[in-house]
Amino acid sequence: MFKTSSSARHHETFYVKKKFPSQSVRAHRSIREGGFFNLRVLGSVLACTAAVGLALTALAYEPAASVPARLATSIVVNTTRQDLAATPEAATLSNLSARSFVQTGDNLMIGGFIVQGPGTKRVIIRAIGPELSQYGVPNAMADPTLELHDGTGALIGRNDNWQTTIIGGIITHDQVQDIQNSGHAPADARESAIIGDLSPGNYTAIVRGVNETTGIALVEVYDIGTDTTSILSNISTRSFVQNGDNVMIGGFIVQGTGTKRVIIRAIGPELSQYGVPTPLADPTLELHDGTGALIGFNNDWQHTVIGGIITHDQVQDIINSGHAPSDALESAIIADLPTGNYTAIVRAVNIEVGTALVEVYDLSGSQ
Repeated sequence: MFKTSSSARHHETFYVKKKFPSQSVRAHRSIREGGFFNLRVLGSVLACTAAVGLALTALAYEPAASVPARLATSIVVNTTRQDLAATPEAATLSNLSARSFVQTGDNLMIGGFIVQGPGTKRVIIRAIGPELSQYGVPNAMADPTLELHDGTGALIGRNDNWQTTIIGGIITHDQVQDIQNSGHAPADARESAIIGDLSPGNYTAIVRGVNETTGIALVEVYDIGTDTTSILSNISTRSFVQNGDNVMIGGFIVQGTGTKRVIIRAIGPELSQYGVPTPLADPTLELHDGTGALIGFNNDWQHTVIGGIITHDQVQDIINSGHAPSDALESAIIADLPTGNYTAIVRAVNIEVGTALVEVYDLSGSQ
């Protein structure tokens, strides 16, 4: 998977995202012999010239009548050579999801995320319902619809049944083939999907049932772009939390190398400040790894529960993060997570019900 990006005159950046014995990269334009270019290999930049370039195993030139020779539109990169032992890409959050019981009125499912960085981020957002019944989920929503809103609250895209594109906002052409090509086409025609090239900012995905129907649904955001200059960060989901199978489940993936430092929060009482009716009075928080194992638990953030990845009192760390919950009955966990899949589950203490918010904030670089 490659991308080329033009910069200043006679400059080009070649991106190599995966490591193979030999790779071919195609430039958007030619480069003068002796001109500079950058080779970005697995997140690190190596400066090269068209005349030399340790990164190149083969160079080809095309003659020009009145200008110096130029680098042809293809170069071959050997990513196994010692001189390309670049620092791997830092860990990032990707592929976000949340599952809950979707009702009507104020008790819809609302998923939020941030695109952070200078470039745009290509994503596919899905609202899944009928497919969940294959996995033994009771009361799966029969026909979920999907809305995408930007940071101002404006509706910028919507869908009801992914095989029928609704033109409007950021959706300017039929998306059915793009959805199929993404590898994330929903399994059921009644499920919804939107592909968007999103500028940096805050976004909200809202899942509703057609004709005010209810049921358990899943909202997902997949990063399907090749641009590594922007990332998904600071994810959240708000929904009505009940008991049994109707808890709120938020999923995310840590991708890349190294670890990702995050704070995960379960918010309830604070929501009353924003006019949310029936907020969950006392939410608890569980963190599970990709095997399903419980690796962290909290009930009331000012009281750390030691166990799993939580090895010391976290109260001061939570305060220092700048994301301490405003109510002592809300829950939080700080974790340094290696790459893999993770699930945060919000439940009510005893048999309470109410609206809650689960959030994952990226703390890397802020500590």
